[in-house]
Amino acid sequence: MKKANSLVIAGVTAIMAATSSVAAANSFDSSYNSINGEQLAEHVKVMASDKFGGRAPSSEGEKLTLEYLTKQFKAIGFQPGNGDSFLQQVPLVSIEASSDMVLSIGGKDYQYKKDMVMGSSRITKMSKLKDSDLVFVGYGINAPEYNWNDYEGVDVKGKTVVILVNDPGYATKNPELFTGNAMTYYGRWTYKYEEASRQGAEGAIIIHETAPASYGWNVVKNSWSGPQFGFQREDNNMGRVAVEGWVTTEVANELFSKAGLDFAKAKEQAAKGGYSVAMGDLKASVTVNNTIKKSISNNFIATLPGTKKADEHIIYSAHWDHLGTDASLEGDKVYNGAVDNATGTAALIEVAEAFSKLTNKPERSITFLAVTAEEQGLLGSKFYAANPVIPANKSVANINMDALGVNGKSKDVAVYGLGQSELDNYLTKAITKQNREISGDPRPAAGIYYRSDHFAFANIGIPALYAKSGATPADEATAELRKVLDPKLKKCYHNLCDEYSTEWDLSGAVQDMQAFFEVGYDVSKSGIWPKWSETSEFKRQ
Repeated sequence: MKKANSLVIAGVTAIMAATSSVAAANSFDSSYNSINGEQLAEHVKVMASDKFGGRAPSSEGEKLTLEYLTKQFKAIGFQPGNGDSFLQQVPLVSIEASSDMVLSIGGKDYQYKKDMVMGSSRITKMSKLKDSDLVFVGYGINAPEYNWNDYEGVDVKGKTVVILVNDPGYATKNPELFTGNAMTYYGRWTYKYEEASRQGAEGAIIIHETAPASYGWNVVKNSWSGPQFGFQREDNNMGRVAVEGWVTTEVANELFSKAGLDFAKAKEQAAKGGYSVAMGDLKASVTVNNTIKKSISNNFIATLPGTKKADEHIIYSAHWDHLGTDASLEGDKVYNGAVDNATGTAALIEVAEAFSKLTNKPERSITFLAVTAEEQGLLGSKFYAANPVIPANKSVANINMDALGVNGKSKDVAVYGLGQSELDNYLTKAITKQNREISGDPRPAAGIYYRSDHFAFANIGIPALYAKSGATPADEATAELRKVLDPKLKKCYHNLCDEYSTEWDLSGAVQDMQAFFEVGYDVSKSGIWPKWSETSEFKRQ
């Protein structure tokens, strides 16, 4: 009799387990399928509207954005992620250079925005160069691990360095040099200014070239003019060069010619390593008058607590900010930032809502982080990484969403930093059921893995995934759409025309969000912590 009872109990237990498993699967499928393009579009329309003014940090647009996010996340049952608050304060300083500056070199005045953009990271009302000697320092890189030092044997203290964009691997396409065609952090403008400052230079000027920069001059003049945000620091950033900026390729050619140098040949020489040369008797003068405003911006953070391991978190991220409003313009003045990054911010809401609809809530906590000031050098995510609300050793993974695809479905999903971590395996599983496949970075020379907010998480050892629909259209109709739409999207990056459009096809973005939801769902119930690959520079120590 006891044996019979045991068999009955075992049978009932098995049925209950099977029923629970089916219910969980049904719950997941229902939540997965609830993610849709119509809701995504409605969120984008709101946040990219003129009313939100381009969502600049510390503006009325920030206030409206944070209020909107708070309303949406409260409505789906998420809790404040920072104690009893949805916000994490980020102390910023805005430095806006006066547009009436001129850069004088070799007897000629170069004009703001047309020929150059200059500014200063120093928190001071005025910075200047006065008859500062110019020195060409190639790529401006000091990288011992690559046996490369453009500053070796040259004293640039008190001088202005002139620097090429990107790194030597891109220039030579040599796979054995740096990382070949894929940009390293040494190729980023942020690094070049930092290194020039460490070398004691007075000024740093980067030469803009569209291909190695991966964006046109319009991006430089729109992104580096107007208010530029940085952190409030005790030393007022006086350790930075006095003046930093960009000049066009045309200006560079002219300056090199005046110095008795050939720009093309100088670039060839620079790609061979350790090349620097004084630019004749050319001297640079410019006065940068600044308007300084200190303010508090905010990261937004919301959490769905886990049922078993609430102290362990999967963190989804996106930046809510864009370039704001330029009151000096005639006509349209608002940089609406619809693709970049109202799409990613809206995706946070959509994916969060899918988690909220699960019958069986995740074992680990799911946290959504919308960060400020990405457009100003990843400031919000850098601040979070330096002051993490969730300790790094309790942050299981980061999934970042920045500028989702709006041009239809793709056969592939492009992973920026493919091979960095085991998160690629989770993504592969998720997209295989969508009949898609993984592809690598479509623009390795652009160094995109170092250009969005996942980079800050990677830097503190948290495996970070950044991916989006790839370049191969799913069908002929999508291919035809892209012929018309893609040139417009490219032109509108960091431009006034980045606005919501009825031409968009968000079906690919929906697939991406569903895949990201599945990755987070799988990791949330796993006892395994995704690892960095053995070759990754970010692996946990």
